[in-house]
Amino acid sequence: MHTPLRPLLVVYLTLPPLLWAGNAVVGRLLVGHVPPLTLNWLRWVITFVLLLPLAWRVFAPWSRVAARWPYLLALGVLGVGLFNSLQYLALVTSTPLNVTLVATSMPVWMLAIGALFYGERPRRRQWAGAALGLLGVLVVLSRGSPAVLAEVRLVPGDLFMLAAIVGWAFYSWLLARPPASMRGDARPTAEEGWDWAGLLLVQVLFGCLAASAFTLGEQALGAPPVRWSWAVVAALAYVSIGASIVAYRCWGLGVAEGGPALASIFNNLTPLFAALLSGIALGQWPRAYHALAFVLIVAGIAVGIGGIRRA
Repeated sequence: MHTPLRPLLVVYLTLPPLLWAGNAVVGRLLVGHVPPLTLNWLRWVITFVLLLPLAWRVFAPWSRVAARWPYLLALGVLGVGLFNSLQYLALVTSTPLNVTLVATSMPVWMLAIGALFYGERPRRRQWAGAALGLLGVLVVLSRGSPAVLAEVRLVPGDLFMLAAIVGWAFYSWLLARPPASMRGDARPTAEEGWDWAGLLLVQVLFGCLAASAFTLGEQALGAPPVRWSWAVVAALAYVSIGASIVAYRCWGLGVAEGGPALASIFNNLTPLFAALLSGIALGQWPRAYHALAFVLIVAGIAVGIGGIRRA
């Protein structure tokens, strides 16, 4: 059954791509100032500290967490420990053009994983919406010139980003299709501390364990120390609050209501936002091809929505 798309759901699914586009720009700017895996670790440690006063009750008693640790560990490793570590690492070894191009494959991976592991049969309009969105993104990446895309060459960083996107697709499906222990009456209530902040706090805890292991490995391999400055502090504040707490809250709400397939279509806005933010940062205002790309991406969202059934 098709139901109208609520304006608030559009906000939930649009805000994360905007904030994550800013995260990619900040991650690129911090290259040479903060090692990539250390950046991810610092980001989530700060997020944990900020969330703890709001959601500490999720750990009391610990038995509720322990009974659900496989699911919570998977969420933490995929959504916190792995995705952004790989993204920041990709931004060091690959170009922003290649990283963004690889990231546009998310709707395809989301639909494929849904079909293979969750019995969701993609509809033609979903594939068409993903294709239109991808076309719009390619317009941005090519700056209106197909010859630019012909010059793209894959490097190891692109493979890091591909692994990150596949992991994020699994993460989103886990949010949308939790196990029995996290559904209905079996799930601890918000009054017991298992509201959005509590669930995110538990994910961050498990994710920080993975991020800590990655960071220790990075330091053991001779990563340079952090070059502290007020700009670095401001960047860490942004990625910890905006790109983490706010974006993950909205993404969780959007995925829960609209489903992973719909969310993946909206995620195609990320490279468009990244192009606009990069243009502003460089003093280069949007051009005609940005408008064309926006039309294509919005058309892809509209077509994709028509192919998704929402109760």
